[in-house]
Formats: sequence, C-alpha cells, structure tokens
Amino acid sequence: MESSLEKKYMKRTLALARKGVGKTSPNPMVGAVVVKKGRIIGEGYHQFFGGPHAETVALANLTKRQTTGATLYVNLEPCCHYGKTPPCSEPILNSGIAKIVIGIIDPNPCVFGQSIQEFRKYGIEIVTGVLETECRELNRGYLKHITTGLPWVTVKIAQTLDGRIADPQGKSQWISGELARKAVHRLRASHDAVLVGIGTVKKDNPQLTVREVKGPQPRRVVLDPHLDIPLDSALFQDSTTNPVWIITSKHADSERKTSLESRNIKVLEVPENHPPFAWEPILRLLGNNGITSVLVEGGGIVFTGLLRENLADRVIINIAPKLLGNSALPAISDLGISALDDAYRYRIITHRRMGDDLWIELEPKKQI
Repeated sequence: MESSLEKKYMKRTLALARKGVGKTSPNPMVGAVVVKKGRIIGEGYHQFFGGPHAETVALANLTKRQTTGATLYVNLEPCCHYGKTPPCSEPILNSGIAKIVIGIIDPNPCVFGQSIQEFRKYGIEIVTGVLETECRELNRGYLKHITTGLPWVTVKIAQTLDGRIADPQGKSQWISGELARKAVHRLRASHDAVLVGIGTVKKDNPQLTVREVKGPQPRRVVLDPHLDIPLDSALFQDSTTNPVWIITSKHADSERKTSLESRNIKVLEVPENHPPFAWEPILRLLGNNGITSVLVEGGGIVFTGLLRENLADRVIINIAPKLLGNSALPAISDLGISALDDAYRYRIITHRRMGDDLWIELEPKKQI
C-alpha cells in the first residue's frame, strides 16, 4: 500500500514530468525527485528528446555524501540501456541511493524490469505502482506506441446539439465558443500530430497551429488519397518551420508528389492499393514515423472511419447549444449498426462547462 508521503513526492515527479509535454516524444515524459530526511534535495525532468534524462538531471548537482541513503522518486522505471543518452541506472547506482519509488514499469523491451532487478541486486529497496493510474495517463501515448507501434488517438468533435459539424454549405467556423477553441489549442500542443481529411482543408482552410496558448507545434497531417490539396492552402504558409505531412495512395500522381516535396512537405504513402483506406495502416504509418499521439480534428468521413474501426482511444465532444437541422453536415454517418445492442459504448471520463459549451471526454468501454 502506497503511503501518503510516497504519493506526495510522486505527485511532484508528475508535475515536473508535465513540463516536457510535447517536447520529449517519442521518449516518455519523466520527472525525478531526490528526498533525504523528509526534504527534497534534488529534482529534474526530461526536457527534450535527446536531452539528459530526469534522473541524471536530479542527481547532477548533488554529491555522493548528499545522496547516500536518500530516496529517488521517478514516475517511470529508469532506463538501463544506451540510447540517445547513457543509461540512468549508472549514476543512480553510483550515488548511494538507498530506495527508489517508481510509478510504473517501463514496457520498453530494452528496460521492462531489468533496471529494477539490477537495483535490487545492489541492495536498493524498490517500491512500484505508486500513483500508477496517473503515471499511465501522463505517458499514454508512449506506452501505446512502445507496445503496439500505433499512436494514441484522440478524436475531437465540435458539434451542435443535434450532432452537426457544419452548416449545409460546409461552414463550421465557429460552432464552438472561444474557451473551447482555446482548449483545442492546448490539446494540439500535447499531441505529436494533428490530423484532418482533405475535405476539411478544402472547406475550412485551417492552419492547425498552436496560437491561443504557449506550447510546441504538432506536425500537421492531411489524409489526401489523390493529392488534391490546393497549393495555396494556409497550411503551406509556414511549412518550412512547422512541418506538414500528407498521407496519400502509392498511385497518386508522381509529379504532384515531387512538387509537394520540393515545398518541404513530407508525403507518406499508405501500403494499400486504393482508397478508401483502412485506418490501422494509416496509424501504423504514423507510428513508424515516430508519432506517438495524434489529435484527429475532422471531418465527418474521418471521424466515421476511425470510430467504425473502433480505433479511437479517447473521444472528446464539444457540444455548442445550437441547432442546425437535418440538412447540415453530421459529425458521424453510417457506422454499419442495425440494432441498439450493437451500439458502440463509451464511458464518460470527465465533463465540464466551457463558456456556453459542454466539453465531454469519453473512452471506449471494454466489451465483456
């Protein structure tokens, strides 16, 4: 049973780890706290991909005299292999740390409990599973990607009370209120990529950047099977600094592909013959290119395809108190369901008011 003190210091490690949101991928977000005699004497976090790990930072300015007999708190099992940086286990073993409190074991095959075995061999006390749920939630993208090769998928839908995402002419700006739009920018900053279909690009001409809040820019991904994207799209205005990726068919026009690539656009080909594509190969293609989390923002065809294949890990629906009627564009079309018993079921994680809107976060219910 985790103690109140263990929870207290693990909360601090999580707060530190969150400072790396959007900056460490495809590595996890990790914080570390060194405690001795009830006092924090060192702390750190993984600041950016390729940079020093949290444990190394936390121990960097401490002497062995200070760390001997101390306790190290870390939300993810320390690494024990060489990668972009040396293994964290070495400075920990050299520090005289007497106890390590770990949130979750790292499922990376290069780690996966090996560090814990090594620490125990040297007489270090190990405690695991402290605030495990919170630790898993923080690194959900990393955990899914390292175990499946697929990114964590968040589907975000902005709709009216009657489930419409645009008026009959396709106009959707703005269904959501200002507070909800700002929340979407925070979502973008916390994901590796934001994805839309070519229909959304043509109708809304979005930038898909983080503007309303401070945070890193995600890669902007467009599903465009025939490379129909207009060359004057707003997405291309800053493509040299904010990457744009296009996912297309391997049968798309080669000259068009070359033209886009000359504009610093990354063109990825789905390894299927013809659209419409299944979504699992698309997500695997993103995962193979280092994307551990993707925010899907539209439109209706994209939403329907992902939900029909049950590939969304989280669904966020922002409901605006408006009605558009049957002639407007629906958020979700045919899911192939003919009976109520076959309905896709979700669990509400949280819900809150955002100005006049209602923001609801859901996850698929596991089928029994």
